[in-house]
Amino acid sequence: MEFGIAVTGHSVSHSTQRRLVHRQSLPLAPTSQPVEELSADGGRIRVRTPQGKACEWRDYKAIRLHGQSIGASYKDNRQLSEWVNQQSLATPLVCLGDGHDGVWNLISEIGKPEQRREILDWYHLVENWAKLESRSDLMYEVQDYLWEGVAESAIAQLENCSEPRAETFVAYLRKHQHRLVNYEYLQAIGVSIGSGAIESGIKQIANRVKLTGAQWKTENVSQVLKHRCAYLNGDFSTAA
Repeated sequence: MEFGIAVTGHSVSHSTQRRLVHRQSLPLAPTSQPVEELSADGGRIRVRTPQGKACEWRDYKAIRLHGQSIGASYKDNRQLSEWVNQQSLATPLVCLGDGHDGVWNLISEIGKPEQRREILDWYHLVENWAKLESRSDLMYEVQDYLWEGVAESAIAQLENCSEPRAETFVAYLRKHQHRLVNYEYLQAIGVSIGSGAIESGIKQIANRVKLTGAQWKTENVSQVLKHRCAYLNGDFSTAA
């Protein structure tokens, strides 16, 4: 009710506010400048189930256009990719993500292959490196190779390693080898090497959709995400 008074000058009940939100189109925000960097990730939202059944957590995807806007979508990657493709995209376009296939499937729909500069999030890479149980000089040498983007040398060091998880990590490196870059150099010239921007954005979305006890009807999830993104983008004045 306080929100309604602040925005409209009139007292508006919670249920009326909710109905008004679901009637709005709330288009994803256009950008004012060319997009040079973006990051993608996934979040989770709890959906309502039939009475007597446990609620379920479902995944959604989100993209942050660095320094500009955020967009999120539920079960509709095309909506997100079309929104990004409608913007002015720089060449190269830095695209950051973690190791999940769903993130890179979404990014693959953005721009042109020769335009994208795909970068595996450095902090996700180090998180996987840290799963190796050994902390020998060899392991830290591997990390140094990765920091400098010398993936082949890192892989060569691990191929004959007795560390139990080395084989899994080598497979991970080979899968993302084209996304392993010279992180040291890129950081020095001011290019993002981590997807913290979108991770922060998803936390901001979660501040609304993960309120204690909150559950959402499946048919309302997309609108709830659009509403939250419109709020975060400061677009209520143009979204109505």
